[in-house]
Amino acid sequence: MQNIIFWFRNDLRLHDNEALIEATKAGNVIPVYIFDERQFLNTPLGFKRTGAFRTKFLIESVENLRTNLQSIGSDLIIKIGKPEEILTKMAADINAAAVYASKEVTQEETTIEANLAKRIKPLNIEIELVWIATLYHARDLPFQINFLPDVFTDFRKKVERSATIRPTFDAPQKLAHIDSSFDLGKIPTLKDLGFEETLILDKRSVLNFKGGENEALNRLKEYIWDKDLLKTYKETRNELIGGDYSSKFSAWLSLGCISPRKIYEEIKKYEKEVLANDSTYWLTFELIWRDYFHFVGLKFGTRIFKKSGIKNDLMKEWKQDKLNFDKWINGQTGVPFIDANMKELQLTGFMSNRGRQNVASYLTKDLGIDWTWGAAYFESQLLDYDVCSNWGNWNYIAGVGNDPREDRYFNISRQADMYDKNGTYVNLWLS
Repeated sequence: MQNIIFWFRNDLRLHDNEALIEATKAGNVIPVYIFDERQFLNTPLGFKRTGAFRTKFLIESVENLRTNLQSIGSDLIIKIGKPEEILTKMAADINAAAVYASKEVTQEETTIEANLAKRIKPLNIEIELVWIATLYHARDLPFQINFLPDVFTDFRKKVERSATIRPTFDAPQKLAHIDSSFDLGKIPTLKDLGFEETLILDKRSVLNFKGGENEALNRLKEYIWDKDLLKTYKETRNELIGGDYSSKFSAWLSLGCISPRKIYEEIKKYEKEVLANDSTYWLTFELIWRDYFHFVGLKFGTRIFKKSGIKNDLMKEWKQDKLNFDKWINGQTGVPFIDANMKELQLTGFMSNRGRQNVASYLTKDLGIDWTWGAAYFESQLLDYDVCSNWGNWNYIAGVGNDPREDRYFNISRQADMYDKNGTYVNLWLS
């Protein structure tokens, strides 16, 4: 049988991985994960592109993927470098027939795909990219991508009315053994990837986040079935303290440790067997939001990363105020609700949805600082960083994205009064 390289990207799971299933049909699968060295460089703003919390979560996810592949007879080859160079050399060395991978949508990722294709096509090696990132498949949308509605509600109504969600794929039961001649490589440490610090879990952290498919599926079971938290999700989702006010699935979704369709199927099972209400629907609603930002990324391309945003608003001026930006990062703005949220992010790699909206609004509307700086800091720091959701949400809050309301503004003191009336959250992080 011919050799097929399977390149894991943001799909670090065996369940509902259509790209992997397709690869198994084509030949002997050789699974590979590459830590892209460019993701661990310093940004001009003085922090790493991928911070320590994100990196630790990624390392754990890759480690768990290797364990799960070993349990079905295979293994995972691990490398550090540039994927397009490493995969080209490997494909040539083993006379691979093709490289299979999941399809990405934003510029850097698609540039790597194109560069890899350009290198391996002359070697008569195919590249096969399979769409697996979203709840609704891109091909099932009831419109062409250039007609994606500019407002989320219009998108949601159209897909709910006219598109179906495909069923999940089972995880493969067995994969081909990896020949002992392969150098499997070792799981890198934080130090291997350029970090000096050792991360100690802050006892105030909402959850002890650990990467990997097993942890993701455990969290799904715990949240929906063991603790029965789904039925009150809509009421609790704007809270700020603890592991149970929201699902926290986003961390595992960001690396594809869990599939959005797997979560959807579990919600539907709960609705059928236990209860269907506004809360059970609302978690699906949030998955549709996530889809929307993926399709926004697909439609608008590089515009989601530009200061003018997807609205291409060239009139808005942004300050490049490093002093106040650093105060924002370090939770030293003097606004307690903002500072508490920024401290939580800095010390744990996580922040609530309510917190994110407030700190982003404060940076862009109160300080007038370049929103792309805030998006870059979130990219470095957030455990659950997802390129489309992060940059799409920042476009939205900064007023250059898909917001139907002109100049949406968060009154921070009113928000603090609504969501932290007694100052419990502020005291937790600033005392």
